[in-house]
Amino acid sequence: MRTDAFALRHIGPRESDLNHMFKTIGVESFDQLIYETIPDDIRLKNDLQLAPAMTEYEYLTHIQELGKKNKVFKSYIGLGYHPTIVPAVIQRNIFENPGWYTAYTPYQAEIAQGRLEAILNFQTMVIELTGMEIANASLLDEGTAAAEAMALLFDVRSREQKKDNVCKFFVSEEILPQTLSVLQTRSTPIGVELVVGNHETFDFSSDFFGAILQYPGKYGQVNDYAAFIAKANENEIKVAVAADILSLAKLTSPGEMGAAVVVGTTQRFGIPMGYGGPHAAYFATKEEYKRSMPGRIIGVSIDANGRRALRMALGTREQHIKREKATSNICTAQVLLAVMAGMYAVYHGPKGLKYIANKVHASAVTLADALNKLGVYQTNTAFFDTISVKADSAKVKAIAEKHEVNFFYVDNDTISISINETTSLSDLNQVIAIFAEATGKEAFKVSELSSNNNIPTSLERTSTFLQHEVFNNHHSESQLMRYIKKLERKDLSLNHSMISLGSCTMKLNAAAEMLPLSMANWNSIHPFAPIEQAEGYITMLKKLEQQLNVVTGFAGTTLQPNSGAQGEYAGLMAIRAYHQSRGDNHRNVCLIPSSAHGTNPASAAMAGMKIIVTKTMENGNIDVEDLRARAIEHKDNLSALMVTYPSTHGVFESAICEITKIIHDNGGLVYMDGANMNAQVGLTNPATIGADVCHLNLHKTFAIPHGGGGPGVGPICVNEKLVPFLPSNPIVKVGGDQAITAISAAPYGSALVCLISYGYITMLGAEGLKKSTEHAILNANYMKARLEAHYPVLYSGEMGRAAHEMILDCRAFKQNGIEVTDIAKRLMDYGFHAPTVSFPVAGTLMIEPTESEDLAELDRFCDAMISIRKEIDAASADDTNNVLKNAPHTLAMLTTDTWTYPYTREQAAYPLDYIHENKFWPSVRRVDDAYGDRNLVCSCAPIEAYM
Repeated sequence: MRTDAFALRHIGPRESDLNHMFKTIGVESFDQLIYETIPDDIRLKNDLQLAPAMTEYEYLTHIQELGKKNKVFKSYIGLGYHPTIVPAVIQRNIFENPGWYTAYTPYQAEIAQGRLEAILNFQTMVIELTGMEIANASLLDEGTAAAEAMALLFDVRSREQKKDNVCKFFVSEEILPQTLSVLQTRSTPIGVELVVGNHETFDFSSDFFGAILQYPGKYGQVNDYAAFIAKANENEIKVAVAADILSLAKLTSPGEMGAAVVVGTTQRFGIPMGYGGPHAAYFATKEEYKRSMPGRIIGVSIDANGRRALRMALGTREQHIKREKATSNICTAQVLLAVMAGMYAVYHGPKGLKYIANKVHASAVTLADALNKLGVYQTNTAFFDTISVKADSAKVKAIAEKHEVNFFYVDNDTISISINETTSLSDLNQVIAIFAEATGKEAFKVSELSSNNNIPTSLERTSTFLQHEVFNNHHSESQLMRYIKKLERKDLSLNHSMISLGSCTMKLNAAAEMLPLSMANWNSIHPFAPIEQAEGYITMLKKLEQQLNVVTGFAGTTLQPNSGAQGEYAGLMAIRAYHQSRGDNHRNVCLIPSSAHGTNPASAAMAGMKIIVTKTMENGNIDVEDLRARAIEHKDNLSALMVTYPSTHGVFESAICEITKIIHDNGGLVYMDGANMNAQVGLTNPATIGADVCHLNLHKTFAIPHGGGGPGVGPICVNEKLVPFLPSNPIVKVGGDQAITAISAAPYGSALVCLISYGYITMLGAEGLKKSTEHAILNANYMKARLEAHYPVLYSGEMGRAAHEMILDCRAFKQNGIEVTDIAKRLMDYGFHAPTVSFPVAGTLMIEPTESEDLAELDRFCDAMISIRKEIDAASADDTNNVLKNAPHTLAMLTTDTWTYPYTREQAAYPLDYIHENKFWPSVRRVDDAYGDRNLVCSCAPIEAYM
């Protein structure tokens, strides 16, 4: 046995466990199990053509050497990305801590109170800095957040505007170029007409429903937008503002100017640039628009004892649940990064943020004054951190790069210089020396920062922010470390027990995959740095694209989409562009089986497609004859089929090749949802089943951590006919030769975390990837075999096998008064996060164990579920005072002087022996969602203020 093989560490079951597992399932070998699970006509005949697997040590040596090819220059490029100081206490205790990065989206609130509090801090920070009424738990990046703002304003048009089809949206020419590109992508399919222009000459009498402004502008100009916004509001034009969050510690907030929506990125609050991401965007608006808001909102409620408890508010308003009526498919936040940004605000507090903002501004003023003395004149009439100067760009660029400095070169004689938190006096003197050399003048040094101010009095912030005690109590490292630990202890993550969420693939996020994210030569590169300075990144990203091409059988990949839902949208937009390139603009019908992922119809609607839902048979499979009839009926306008494979029901449907052929025969293309790719890798692939494009959830199959609800990466892989349409970026050339505009802001999306998937594939190699898939299927079928005597398994393949996940039907338990939610809450007492609840079928649990879980952990979970089944059998619909209905049980309940329940404390807290060794205590009792929605509170004010 090779004990240095990464696969040995990644895959849970040991070789000695296999015979027991095979016997339990009723097979002789992996070959028999896979034969009975995956249709033979789609099995790969050859192994994946990948480089031999590296050991962990070899990989870490390789990635360090590759990282040396990245050149970390001083960056003054700006454009929404800035060098920042990541407080070491946050880096060590959150960014590098599996207690934070392996957690799942907080759908089970009682075991996510720590993360929920951290996100509530983030929302409070955003609300107060922007001057708005409500904020969400983060979005993907500034560009897509701006697009969501446009979609929201389009959605909340007045009845008259909708009747008159008012569809123009004004975009200030000051907008960041990458944001404009994303707006262009998102506007066309939904019928919005973008008009780019100067806000000072805007004609308010025109037919507009909304506008977006940049604050400060892309090259640093600070404008007072109060009069523009007031006049827009008079004309029923609602205004969004994309605002730099650090500047809002010094500038009047957009909310005080009357903005309807404020968006931006929190990257400069202690998040590394990482060649473009991941970073937490923010989105804030007025409370009246809460039902149209994208993403998630964390709100305050109470638990069964009336104590303060947090949870995801307005649950049914999640955009993907609206399906084809959705205005957004953002089902991914950037929670880990939002937690870090919120903690940055907690650590620095209002005084610290003001200090940083004042220092940045003073540094910019000092530099502007010094350059003026050299005859290099600054042209912004007001600025916060970015100055725009007139000089010979080519001459300056040559000298600057010789000194390892990057500016942004607007044109031949205009240079933008963006100052940041890390800029020191010596840095300023280096910049002065560069311009002195370029102009042939004698260099001089500044010895102190200027006390002058280049912000008009009318724009100086006078309102307070971050007055809540959480932002004023944790300013020493000891205090913050303990606060972070206090929150971490309230959350169940993969470092405690398995999280068997169907369709979410919560597998090991190996330490060797994660380590490079903390390396400066990987996390400190600006996404718009000259390409020759990012040689390590380009090499790694291209290799990862090639690896994903091999895995999927396709010809091209874009890594730009930074969530699975965004990958869906990108794939459909590529299909749309393909049809249009052939003159088939009329092809806009998208067939979607009723069993499909909830985000699929939302993505199709956003791509401007007409959705036709096809039937599913009683066994859960696609009704092929109904699909055929719909395809023929719409053959003249058929654009695409969206299909999940294996199905959302956890089955490899044997008719898949027939299904894809029907679509192709009728002029359409096939989009495969890659959410369940963990059951395909090395055994079959999307190209083999006949798909044309698929997205891959790198945060599922390819080991990027879920991070409490983000980061995620959702690249799309495409066949040769779709390669020309892969998305572009306005600053760094990427994409096909007929590329669609940008899907997200950075050219390679969340490039930093792509290192994780690159490491995962590189260390597993072809054999390890195939073994991982086999073990994922093995683990699922082992659990199925153990549980099906106690819970009906809703769907299975033709030979009785599950794919990598299965659905347990819990609907019959209603006769005992037990709902599926009761089972989910009771699992917390057993130390487990619930599987996926009521998706894709209401009243069910969808279980996916992944290949990373060992036999002992699988057995612990099965033992817990079997024990719960006995509790269900003992329950009665007439008596709701039982161990399931009262779950979860907190430490406070168990340690009260009185115990009035008809079961023992031991039964409540320690129903099985293994729990004594490693008890996880939920920190609140069952949360009252209805109370929280009736009394919506989404910031840090104590709940007593609202009761």
